Amino acid sequence: MPVTVDKETCIGCAACVGVCPVTALSLDDEGKSQCDEDTCITCLACVGTCPVSAISEK
Repeated sequence: MPVTVDKETCIGCAACVGVCPVTALSLDDEGKSQCDEDTCITCLACVGTCPVSAISEK
């Protein structure tokens, strides 16, 4: 299962974008993280990297 991003909690720091090994995460037009569910391999590297716990396993 891919990860999900809580847009209200996300601070747009892009830490998750930098650690994603398959480039499934990016920042949207509002500067918040978003996950491409078709690309995500659920490695969960982003979950541990997010400083505000905005990312979780779906």
